[in-house]
Amino acid sequence: MSVFRTKSIEASMASAEDADHQLKRTLSALDLTVFGIGVIIGAGIFTLTGRAAKDYAGPSIALSFVVGAIVCGLAAVCYAEFASTVPISGSAYTFSYATLGELVAWIIGWDLLLELMLGASVVAQGWSQYFVTLLGQVGITWPDSLGPGSHFDLPAFLLIAALTLLIAKGIKESMRVNLVLVGVKLFIVLFVIFAGIQFINRDNWSPFIPPSQPGKAAEGLTTPLLQVLTGMTPATYGVMGIMAGAAIVFFAYIGFDVVATTAEEAKNPQRDLPRGIIGSLVVCTVLYVAVTLVITGMQNYKEIDPKAALATAFTNVGRDGFATLISAGAVAGLTTVVMTLIIGATRVTFAMSRDHLIPASLGRTNPKTGTPVKLTLIIGAVVALIASLTPIGKLEEMVNIGTLTAFMLVSLAVPILRKRRPDLKRSFRVPGNPVVPWLSALACFYLVLNLSIETWIRFVVWMALGFLIYFTYSRHHSKLATGEEEEGSRKAPEVVSEH
Repeated sequence: MSVFRTKSIEASMASAEDADHQLKRTLSALDLTVFGIGVIIGAGIFTLTGRAAKDYAGPSIALSFVVGAIVCGLAAVCYAEFASTVPISGSAYTFSYATLGELVAWIIGWDLLLELMLGASVVAQGWSQYFVTLLGQVGITWPDSLGPGSHFDLPAFLLIAALTLLIAKGIKESMRVNLVLVGVKLFIVLFVIFAGIQFINRDNWSPFIPPSQPGKAAEGLTTPLLQVLTGMTPATYGVMGIMAGAAIVFFAYIGFDVVATTAEEAKNPQRDLPRGIIGSLVVCTVLYVAVTLVITGMQNYKEIDPKAALATAFTNVGRDGFATLISAGAVAGLTTVVMTLIIGATRVTFAMSRDHLIPASLGRTNPKTGTPVKLTLIIGAVVALIASLTPIGKLEEMVNIGTLTAFMLVSLAVPILRKRRPDLKRSFRVPGNPVVPWLSALACFYLVLNLSIETWIRFVVWMALGFLIYFTYSRHHSKLATGEEEEGSRKAPEVVSEH
């Protein structure tokens, strides 16, 4: 009954053949890349850029995005190796089950659930802001009592309800909608870049890195943990502002790991998953940096509206029509982010239910849709309630701490699996092993220390709840505990040696 018992790769592969818990392999390389771009672009550009630039880094928020991309790039190659080696639903949860043991797998699964569900909720709230703004721009007034910031955010609730039904219907149907909306979103992002260039005032970039100053927000429980541990003076802007900004905008990059959650639905996962993960990250980083340079060049960072930075930047230069177009693009763009994060949350919990760490009945797939309908509806209901009832701005750092913790553990798991299972066929290999995975884990750890004490307290409470569930239910009901996994592993497909 060891909590560090591992699930063999063979057993993980065999579990995908279980008729009651089997997903359809329908996704191509294009689907996976669009899937990644669909979730990455949106959260950072449409909801975080303005706040992070105004409160943390000024024009150098572009460097914050570069720092975040470097950390994500290190983690991305680790994910790519795992996803191509073990192409099973569950992402980091599945990878860690085979290397670090059941308890660590549960922790990562619980982390991912936090990341994906809260991420969907945060973005749905951002979507609601842009939706109401768009309605106002076309002359329709939405009641404040049922809008963003009210006691019940109705637009966010309705969005999640509609997307949940679409996801339950089937992954391919979801991808068709995603493809169209991603096309709209890319057009808007490119429009912002090329239309905004003509309004750039280079004086707004001076100084590019504003001088460090005492941080008014960094007091009490909002103080970053790193400052408490080292005794550093709370500050914003300057180099520390860039790093604090990177810890905040890291939320914008969480999409690439969601690609790994769909590994079991890819037609050729060994070839296409690394392409989808790394390709989407590269494309989005270039676009992120370009947009932040344009927005901070169009207006002084102190005047940026953190609620709708892109649209208001054009309003301030007398281009209200452009602002309306951008708001429409944001509504379309953020829709794909919410949908993809909900899909990711259902796929992680699906993998956990198939291992019986949560009730197996929740993860049974519908023979007609090929999706875990019951689980999808439950996840959708929880996300809808969080998004509609929770004050905006309280969730973003919680998403980041869950993501960074998962990235850190996945990075550490790569050299462990290399040592334990050198016989496994790896279609993609992390260059510079074990140095690159160690650097990835270290970089994630540094960023997580830049998050506030308040966030850490909430995270500890969330993890305590997870441990309670694991030790009272999951530990005793998992397939490894009941011995059901042994039979499945004997039916597993052969693992081919790479030597």
